[in-house]
Amino acid sequence: MFNNNKILVVIPAKGVSKGIPRKYVRLLNNKPLIYYAINIAKSSQYVDDVVVTTDDSEIASISEKFGVSVIRRSKELSGEDIPLDAVVFNAMVQKEKSAFDEYDIVITMLPTSPLLKTQTLDNAIEKFDDFSLESVISVVEDKQLFWGYDDDNKIYFPKYIERCNRKDLPSSFRETGAIIATRRGFINEISCIGENIDVIELSDEEAITVDDFKDWWIVETILQRKRIGIVVNANNEIGTRRIDNCLAFASKLVSHEFLFILDEKHKLGQNLVEKFGFNFKIYNGHDAIYNILEEFAPQIIINDVSDTTEEYMSDLKEKGYFVANFDDLGVGSNLADVVFDSLYEHDLSDTNVYTGQKFHILKDEFYFQPHKVITQDVDNILIMVDGNDPKHLSEKFLEAILSTTYEMKINIIVGRGYENIEQFISNYESNPLVQIYQNVPNVSDFMFKADILVTSASKIMYDACALGVPTICVYQNDLETSHVFANSANGILNLGDVESLTKQEFVNQFLELVNNHDLRLNMHNKMKSIDLQHGYENICAVVTEEYRKFAMNK
Repeated sequence: MFNNNKILVVIPAKGVSKGIPRKYVRLLNNKPLIYYAINIAKSSQYVDDVVVTTDDSEIASISEKFGVSVIRRSKELSGEDIPLDAVVFNAMVQKEKSAFDEYDIVITMLPTSPLLKTQTLDNAIEKFDDFSLESVISVVEDKQLFWGYDDDNKIYFPKYIERCNRKDLPSSFRETGAIIATRRGFINEISCIGENIDVIELSDEEAITVDDFKDWWIVETILQRKRIGIVVNANNEIGTRRIDNCLAFASKLVSHEFLFILDEKHKLGQNLVEKFGFNFKIYNGHDAIYNILEEFAPQIIINDVSDTTEEYMSDLKEKGYFVANFDDLGVGSNLADVVFDSLYEHDLSDTNVYTGQKFHILKDEFYFQPHKVITQDVDNILIMVDGNDPKHLSEKFLEAILSTTYEMKINIIVGRGYENIEQFISNYESNPLVQIYQNVPNVSDFMFKADILVTSASKIMYDACALGVPTICVYQNDLETSHVFANSANGILNLGDVESLTKQEFVNQFLELVNNHDLRLNMHNKMKSIDLQHGYENICAVVTEEYRKFAMNK
């Protein structure tokens, strides 16, 4: 009841529907379509009664199970040409007879708008605070350059005055049928609308009407959409590999709503996310993370923050979140619902851990690059060490290569935090064969042109493998020794720990690869046999199944 006005919602639902057969009883995201209109109406703080008017026994039975009254239509009101007004009027009268009472406001809700919000329905009802108002109808803004057709002259004609950008067109609105609310005295067999009318404007999403299978697919996708919080960071010290991973993941999350949660101190991460146009919020301390999560209310949290602590993960799980971590060797990883690690070795008894290259997500730029063609001659070397290269391996590799008989192009790509980059560039600016780059946005172009890549045992190996570029790698630290992908079976020439690798050993292996076309071709073919195109799909398959189990046990 609103302002002493007793309110009835009438939901008309015929058994026969043309666009989608039996659509009102079909399961939309595991619930009959008609359930949504019933639930919206019953959840209103103002609606007193809800009645479904139908000519179909299955619709009637399902509606009664959801706790509403049902009016069985007579044959006279079941024909295709019967106006909606007569059906609503009949349902209202029948309901009033059974209730021995009259309603003050009657709302027609077509059950084809399952994304309508209960708050929107209540907002429409509140408009009747204006006693002069007779009806409220739902509309959606529809600015378009509309055209009409003259049947007599058989010509098309513009229905606009002046061609202009959509944002500059005059406001125009289209009825949605989700809400037609009218005072009782203005409802009869030929009309459900009064003369003094106001509108309630719906969002584009709420205004979607399920008329055909395309609409059904769109609505079901929206209903299945999850809110995902992504906790990740990037700065000059830790580099951008983790945030690059999350940006690549987020760029494919078109069916879900997500929010990046970034450390206030890490401006680099904020700049990268802003450049992509994704939403983000910043935090200062773990308490601030929890505040952001409480406001955003995600169902899923993704952590790509290196090693998580038990305290942090315990807090997330106590708050009821489904948690997925990436590349996490911390003690907190045991508490995650799933952990994806495309490089590091894990205890095989950890049933929540999914490892291997099948769970690597390529950056978008690597999806559309063709495979490298392996030529007889080597004319282009690329040196690229992961992170900020604290041991200056890039320069050591360069010096070693320059000491050989190789006399063709050498490109070096270093990270944002590479120390003394100006001095590094200055040392080799007189050498026309050497080019040093920092903060390169199009790494795949450089890698595709390279005949050999020299790198560390990091995820850069996956980039090279995706293009089939023969690769030499070394372990630059103890952590990289657990990167199991770095082996000859995957087309990688692994020279082991850099601390125990002599310059001459590197030179010998480098020259062997430069001069052995068959070896490079063999490495290339091994790389081509590895599927790195479906990491996102593989991760989503695991998360979907594990989240289903998680939701069932909540």
